[in-house]
Amino acid sequence: MKFLEKTLEYVLASLMGIMLITVCWQVISRYILAEPSSFTDELARFLLIWIGMLGSAYASGQHMHLAIDLLPSKLEGTKKFWLNMVIYSMVILFVTATFVIGGSRLVYMTTKLAQTSAAMQMPLAYVYSILPISGVIILIYCVRDIFTEINTPAISNQES
Repeated sequence: MKFLEKTLEYVLASLMGIMLITVCWQVISRYILAEPSSFTDELARFLLIWIGMLGSAYASGQHMHLAIDLLPSKLEGTKKFWLNMVIYSMVILFVTATFVIGGSRLVYMTTKLAQTSAAMQMPLAYVYSILPISGVIILIYCVRDIFTEINTPAISNQES
């Protein structure tokens, strides 16, 4: 898990750095050189999509995602355990259906139709491939959290 987290950190930092350089070049070419670069706007948009999706997967793994914890904070023991299991199950179902299956279908369709971006002429399947990738990462973190929850001693102490 540490390898996955460190890899995500480095990839996200690299993508942010590339986006910073891209946007700076866009500003320089537009306002100083008076000849705007044609691909930088599109590249920045695609990088933002990747940063947003990978960032959400990273935040999910770090438990930094948006959550309403009114009910879980009031529960203890087996009730909290079962609520967490229901929440993890719902996340797994949603992420599998939308990110992994839906994202994979989107990648397949754009590959089959040979759709490319307007300015860079890059296959859009590359851009959309972040959906199943981030979905799998979220699923890995979710399974880790389920095993952590199952192995938590508080549950076994309360049941005995």
